This record gives sequence, structure tokens and C-alpha cells, in this order.
Amino acid sequence: MGKLVFSISVSLDGFADHTATVGPDDELLGFFSDLPDETEVALFGRVTYQLMESYWPHAYEDPKATKGMLKFADKFNAVPKVVFSRTLQEANWNNTRLVRENMIEEVVNLKGQTRKNILLCGISMSQEFIKLGIVDEYWIEVHPVLVGKGRRLFDGLNNRANLKLSETRTFRLGVVALHYLSQKS
Repeated sequence: MGKLVFSISVSLDGFADHTATVGPDDELLGFFSDLPDETEVALFGRVTYQLMESYWPHAYEDPKATKGMLKFADKFNAVPKVVFSRTLQEANWNNTRLVRENMIEEVVNLKGQTRKNILLCGISMSQEFIKLGIVDEYWIEVHPVLVGKGRRLFDGLNNRANLKLSETRTFRLGVVALHYLSQKS
């Protein structure tokens, strides 16, 4: 059975905003490039999907793209993707399937059908799965910035979730990746 793995970058003061993070440099992108190796499918909400889809399929067209960026693009472009949205008209990123309804049922079915990880990308959708207690692992990349405002990662949770620290990684940019396992009761 596949594990539902949530990965997100946050500021030191707990805000999840890709524009407020540092880097990434090739070292950090190398870390992110390893995640698809263990991933059978990546799940997106509309906002994160559109953010990622606007750049990564076209990374080779960017004259400023580094080797690390292109390695990440190659790996992430190859991963099958599911985007959950009631408003998105089409999903054009290769290997992408659009699902309009029954998000929870779809994820429960995927967990039963996959052997590798199911990677959760995005805040709103992930918060729903965290509330349901079906997230198995968390990779939280804490960036050394204070932004003071924005969307807090775990706002709206109404139940306690016990986690066990499994691993930490520190990067040259000062980013610390924290790997937690869910301690389901």
C-alpha cells in the first residue's frame, strides 16, 4: 500500500509561500529531485498545479536554468500527476489527469493501488487529508526567513496529530528539511 507523503516549504515563522523561500540552489533541488524516485503519483490542487505547470514543463527553454533545475524538471515531468479542481478546464502537463469530484475517495483508492509514495503538493488539499488523519509522512523544509504574513501551514486543524521525527537534513542555504512519520493511534 502506498504512503501519502506531504512535502512543503515554509518560512521559519510557519508561512507556506513559495515566493518567500530562499533559493533553491542545486543542492536543495537535488533533495527535491530525489522525491520523485520514491513517488508513484503526485497530487495537486489547482493553485499549486498551475504554479508548477507554468514552469517545469518548459524549464529547458529558460536560459538561466541550472543543471539542478533541469534534473528536477526531468524527474518531476515524468511522474504521473493528478490535479483536483472543479474549475480547471483542462490539465495539459504530461502525465496529468484531472479529477473534479470525490477527492477523498480517489486518494483512498490510490493508496490501495500504489506501492510507492503518493506525494501531496499544495496547502488546501493537504490540509483536508491532514484533518482526516490519512497523511503518513511529512517533509517540511524550513527556510531561514521570517515573512510575518501569509497562509499558515496548519491553520484550521481541529485534532491533534502526533508525529515522530525520522530524519533531518541541513543545506548550505540554511534550509532544514524535517522528515516526520505519522503516529496514528
